[in-house]
Amino acid sequence: MRRIIVAITGASGAVYGVRLLHALRAAADVETHLLVTPAGVLNLKQELDLTRGDVERFADVVHNVRDIGATIASGSFVTHGMVVAPCSMKSLAAIAHGLGDNLLTRAADVTLKERRRLILMGRETPLNLAHLRNMVAARWKAAFTSVYPSSGVGTSHFNRSSLETAVAGH
Repeated sequence: MRRIIVAITGASGAVYGVRLLHALRAAADVETHLLVTPAGVLNLKQELDLTRGDVERFADVVHNVRDIGATIASGSFVTHGMVVAPCSMKSLAAIAHGLGDNLLTRAADVTLKERRRLILMGRETPLNLAHLRNMVAARWKAAFTSVYPSSGVGTSHFNRSSLETAVAGH
């Protein structure tokens, strides 16, 4: 069984995290561990009209972002990797600079320390120089960073989607 950590932060594009959870739920050999930041909860509600509970039902295990002592905060808890989708620039900066001040950043730090795959899906554009430097710093630590456009297919910032629409990819 492959364990994958999925984190949803306050960046726009919460639909990407929801779609990822849904896709991983369909995979027979994957156990998902979910983290949602307080800003992520707000974005789920604003962008998709979803509650924390609506999203948690797609995860096998749910962690509180404040629980720094959770299993995923330890390198001895083996995971296949971690995806932060969407990844706010705040979370990117904290991960790039090793600030393990909450479970999300601690789990990302452990993922990098153990040389496991970490994918950071940035959503905030345009990028300023600090954002770009943080992306480079994260990449030097072996994280895979990418930025997805803040408009176009997949976003629902201006028109709320139902859970079914978000998962279906429309």
